[in-house]
Amino acid sequence: MKRKPEDISRLEARIASLKKKESDARKAKKESEAMHASKAGFRVGTELLSGVLVGAAIGYLLDRFLNTQPWFLVLFIFLGGGAGVLNVYRFVKSEESRRKE
Repeated sequence: MKRKPEDISRLEARIASLKKKESDARKAKKESEAMHASKAGFRVGTELLSGVLVGAAIGYLLDRFLNTQPWFLVLFIFLGGGAGVLNVYRFVKSEESRRKE
């Protein structure tokens, strides 16, 4: 088996030390308030939208199978919206408890 040239060994050592410095810098750097707010806003929007979409899909499929248009669709849109609001409430409560710590 061939031996690695010394240049490559030094380069690998330098890359490893720079990766360690980068990971240490990322740990030390706190997330900005704006970045945290944008992440939270995106999650809230996603929770609300996904609840309504999943509810609408379930209602649509039930209406197709049971031939009851549009009753299950309307019902499950509201149930999906309620589930989305409940998920947002849980998220807000967990964020409040995290902020207090």
